[in-house]
Amino acid sequence: MSGLFDNIYSGKRVLITGHTGFKGSWLSIWLHELGANVIGYALEPPTIPSLFEICGLDKRITSITGDIRDIRTLRGVFKKYQPEIIFHMAAQSLVRYSYKAPVETYETNIMGTVNLLEACRHTPSVRVIVNITSDKCYENREWVWGYRENDPMGGYDPYSSSKGCAELVTNAYLTSFFNPDSYKGHSVSLASVRAGNVIGGGDWGEDRLIPDCIKALLENRQIIVRYPDAVRPWQHVLEPLFGYLLLAQHLYQDGPAFSGAWNFGPDDEDVKPVRWIVEYVTKMWGNNASWKLDTGKHPHEAHYLKLECSKAKSKLGWHPKWNLKVGLEKTIEWYKAYCNHQDMLNITINQIQSYEKGVSRMYSKRKVTQNELQIL
Repeated sequence: MSGLFDNIYSGKRVLITGHTGFKGSWLSIWLHELGANVIGYALEPPTIPSLFEICGLDKRITSITGDIRDIRTLRGVFKKYQPEIIFHMAAQSLVRYSYKAPVETYETNIMGTVNLLEACRHTPSVRVIVNITSDKCYENREWVWGYRENDPMGGYDPYSSSKGCAELVTNAYLTSFFNPDSYKGHSVSLASVRAGNVIGGGDWGEDRLIPDCIKALLENRQIIVRYPDAVRPWQHVLEPLFGYLLLAQHLYQDGPAFSGAWNFGPDDEDVKPVRWIVEYVTKMWGNNASWKLDTGKHPHEAHYLKLECSKAKSKLGWHPKWNLKVGLEKTIEWYKAYCNHQDMLNITINQIQSYEKGVSRMYSKRKVTQNELQIL
């Protein structure tokens, strides 16, 4: 299915920071299936169990244990492997943990980004950099319409603030060192990407809704929910990853025309409150699964958050393929397969292939419609 990306990844040296995490593992598997030579740089898997270990990714890709805050080691990896395409995912990614460890959060998310961009700046082989941040980078005004790429950065909590800062750092490097106007001199295309709340099999992260649900369901206890009315842009992990891969393809082929910031979020109908998600999950799981409200005190979290993605839809031709119900069904399907001791690498690859086939059909129909319009 590499035809989705013009076979651009086959044989390419692709470096992923944060490859041992949930999203990083899915991306590593997908890129390996596309024929890329994947080099991962990250700390040990952040959870037990982890998608990285379950799928035996250390035997399929080049996996290097290292801290994104360690610029000397990071630059050594770049020097040795001479990567061509970079996906920067390494981060402290939890809102509630950022209240407990703000210094670690800022060091990892801001200086880690600086270190990554410095390593890229001093490595001649680098052609494409995709910096993955978060929808929480925006100054959240709790309004009902989606945030656009040119809206102000902000952040109430240390995590959100650190992601806004990482975006400012990325833009500074774009204008100072990887400026599109001087592309012929540096040959590097740099973009930052922001996605919604991702779901999918293999996520055991702390303080994340689906992992919290799955842990409770596996232990036959009620799911505890902190903010049932909080509204988020939910999407299966393959949705933004497809956007990242599509964007990197264009950055590689077309250069700086695709540099800058991009949103990859779900359609409006999939922006749902936590309550809706939990009720749908318990219904799918069965076995009298239920949930209850956590009445304890908790630090501030945004109530309403939504992304406006017309830029990606119009300029990249990217569109969500799996709606939220399908994404949740695929997620529960994955965890039930895990409970039944199935081959989870095979299950994960099958879900990627299923998504690819659906995207191919969707794009084929769109091309037919465009051709018909041209004829008319």
